Amino acid sequence: MIVNIALLTVTDTRTFDNDKSGAILVAKIKEANHNLTERKICKDNKEDIVLILKDWINKKDIDVVITTGGTGLTGRDITPEAIDEIADKQIPGFGEVFRNISLKTVGTSAIQSRACAVLANGKYVFALPGSSGGVTDAWDGILKHQLDINHKPCNFVELFPRLNEK
Repeated sequence: MIVNIALLTVTDTRTFDNDKSGAILVAKIKEANHNLTERKICKDNKEDIVLILKDWINKKDIDVVITTGGTGLTGRDITPEAIDEIADKQIPGFGEVFRNISLKTVGTSAIQSRACAVLANGKYVFALPGSSGGVTDAWDGILKHQLDINHKPCNFVELFPRLNEK
C-alpha cells in the first residue's frame, strides 16, 4: 500500500539546497515506494508550524506527516510543543523506541532528543530530530517497518481505516 507523506523541515538555517535530513527522508520515502505529497521548510516558530500541521492533517490526500528538526533542548526547539497543540492522542512508544535505537548510535546523547509521535485528525504525525543520523535511525529502525502494510505482527498502515473511530 502506498502511503501519502508530507514532510516539514523545521529550521532557522537550512534551505532545500542544504537540508540534508530532509533529503535523506525524501530518498527513503521514494525507496519505500510511498508518495511525498508535500514538502516545506519552516522557521522554528510555533505558530507557523501549527498552521502548516493543521493544514496538512485536514487534507484527504495526506496519511502521515513527518517533521525533522526542533526536537532538541534549546530554547528554539519547539516542534513537540507545536505538535501537542494539534494532537488527539500521544504515541509515547515511538519516542521510547527511537531513543533506544539512538542509544546504540549516539550513546547517552540520545537522552537529548524529544522525538515524538501523535495521532491528529486520523493522521500520524512524527517529529524526528534534525540530524541526518537521527532521521536515518528513525526511518530505518521504525518508520520503514511501521509504514509497510506487510510488516508483521502489526503496523501503523493497517490501522488507517480505524483511526477516526468513535
